[in-house]
Amino acid sequence: MTYSDPNISQTPQPIIEIKNLKKWFGGLQVLQDLSLKLFAHENLVVLGKSGSGKSVLIKCIVKLLHPDQGSITVMGEDVTRLHNNDLAALRQKIGFLFQSGALYDSMTIKQNLEFPLKRIRKNLSKKERDEKIEEVLENVGLLNTMHKMPSELSGGMRKRASLARTIVVDPLVMLYDEPTTGLDPATSDEISLLINEVQTKYKTSSIIITHDIECARATADRLIMLKDGEVYLEGSIDAFERSPDALIKSFFK
Repeated sequence: MTYSDPNISQTPQPIIEIKNLKKWFGGLQVLQDLSLKLFAHENLVVLGKSGSGKSVLIKCIVKLLHPDQGSITVMGEDVTRLHNNDLAALRQKIGFLFQSGALYDSMTIKQNLEFPLKRIRKNLSKKERDEKIEEVLENVGLLNTMHKMPSELSGGMRKRASLARTIVVDPLVMLYDEPTTGLDPATSDEISLLINEVQTKYKTSSIIITHDIECARATADRLIMLKDGEVYLEGSIDAFERSPDALIKSFFK
């Protein structure tokens, strides 16, 4: 099955399916039999305290980290079995917003967006690239920063620029690693709103790693709580907020 089909939302097959995922670092087991599914056009928020395995999970999804056991199927491909060209081709369909933003400091914002476009969308003319960059920057409210350097932008603007660079190649899946970390509440709200706008405009399926409850409330179609590297609770925001469990209540104060 091809996951570029515009009618993808009609199929119950998950975009991402993880089964019995395990990951060790030396003698420390960070992920323990973790299983989850991400469905089409869904924002799945993954919560958990520091060290619960949240960031390790999404790095395993794109094979930045190699899991020790288990399977990770992304758009019909078993990531754990992919190498070189096949892995690179799959990664081109996945947008990864790093916690740090990871903009290239020596490039302007426009050049930061041009870089992945030239590598991934090689069929585009210069005019088409320029139009795409303008469209995406306008969508994140940064059209007037095109010729600025990352160092000239505020933290929130850099985060939005990083998001623009991620979506400029039209990914089918988005992975957000702590998208609101280090931002003030107002800017965090803006980023949460942008995550929802990206989901609507680009029809993405997303996993959002966060410990920011307001971000979770604003973006989640469904939530998963991790504890000690495995799924502790899964459900809606309402289910989490009604839970009498002490761990859950400590997050939803």
